[in-house]
Amino acid sequence: RPPGARPGKETMRYTRRSFLQTAAAAGIPLILPTSVWSAATKPNDKLGVGFIGMGKQSRGLLGGFINRSDVRVLAVCDVDTTRREDARKRVDAHYASTTRSECAACVDFREIIARDDIDAVCIATPDHWHTIQVLAALKAGKDVYCEKPLTHNVHESKLILAALAPGRRVMQTGSMQRSSSEFRVACELVRNGAIGRIERVECSFGNPPVPCDLPGESVEPGLDWDMWLGPAPERPYHSELSPRGMHDHYPNWRNYIEYGGGMVTDWGAHHLDIAQWGLGMDDSGPVKVLPPAGKGNRRGATLVYANGVTVEHKDGFGVDFFGTEGRMRVNRGRFVFERQGKTIASFKGEKDQDTNCAMEVGKAEKEFLKDAATRLYVSRNHIGDFLDCVKSRKKPITTGEIGARSAICCHLMNVAYLNHASFEWDPAKNAFAGGTGNPKWLTKEYRKPWRV
Repeated sequence: RPPGARPGKETMRYTRRSFLQTAAAAGIPLILPTSVWSAATKPNDKLGVGFIGMGKQSRGLLGGFINRSDVRVLAVCDVDTTRREDARKRVDAHYASTTRSECAACVDFREIIARDDIDAVCIATPDHWHTIQVLAALKAGKDVYCEKPLTHNVHESKLILAALAPGRRVMQTGSMQRSSSEFRVACELVRNGAIGRIERVECSFGNPPVPCDLPGESVEPGLDWDMWLGPAPERPYHSELSPRGMHDHYPNWRNYIEYGGGMVTDWGAHHLDIAQWGLGMDDSGPVKVLPPAGKGNRRGATLVYANGVTVEHKDGFGVDFFGTEGRMRVNRGRFVFERQGKTIASFKGEKDQDTNCAMEVGKAEKEFLKDAATRLYVSRNHIGDFLDCVKSRKKPITTGEIGARSAICCHLMNVAYLNHASFEWDPAKNAFAGGTGNPKWLTKEYRKPWRV
């Protein structure tokens, strides 16, 4: 442009992108100085929030944030133009009657993290991106809501645990089942001895991951495929990994080890998290991990805890606690409590039942938890709990520490499946014990210039 001329939008966009690429290539830290671009001033009484990843899951999360009167969504980020613009227009339409300011939209998440007016970020990107974005946000002084599984491997969980150790930031993991009464009451019954001493737990979810072998497809305009890959190995685009446009399904990237952890980390991050809660192991974990009986089997990996309790990956009800005096089964909208050979409460989701889950949960709670010695954190809205804690500076129901340890349980199961190995584990150090295991199983290679 001519000397002294002000940059237009296209020039500024190029300047920002060039800076980001140059900084990354030079190994400059991911946090950008705020002088790179200016940020609008947020309303005085609003919490400024930025969204990173605008796929199907994030569309639901967005509604939970923008409908709060104390929140202002200021920016959205996605590598897909259609999803990014849809989110921007949705935010602008929501605020149209109260303000003229526009929601920013960007491809690179670092633009959101660099803004001084953004207090918290909501991250709903593919799993292989989570830790890089979480650590960048924490380093920039943001509070964080991040989807589960929180990390892509054990090494990343350890990094997040270390980053959260100072206790200055509020972080919620999107393991929403803890904010549903059927799971809380089930865990309270277990923790208070309603089914006796716990002997074993079975958790039901799908298969471990496989290497990605999809053929290449042509990349359509409007998708930054290199940015979608980020730290993952370079490979040609395939629509199964990042479907274009406003698709209404959860993409299959989660089934491939380069980007997710299969259903072991997808649904396992929900159900193993409840197992940890019910066993009172939020600040610990297993001491031994066993592979399935036969090599290639996709069920049967088992976590063994110091008290002898086992948590096994099987097909079944959801989360199934077996005790010396009864059994507690729970899943979303389903709840079965049996004690001393009698069914105390039962709702299995069958249409012909003349009751419902809430009634059965209430029945069990009233009869067996009226004077309970152990009562668990009550949250009735997972996003609301996070936002309330951002204001109060208290810890939310599923902290980053909880999310990191639940993710470790998932990763250890995958390690057992992928290497068909048994090993001892030190949950205090989050490391192999007894001369077993291979440290390489706990991390991965990161495509340059991305690193953790």
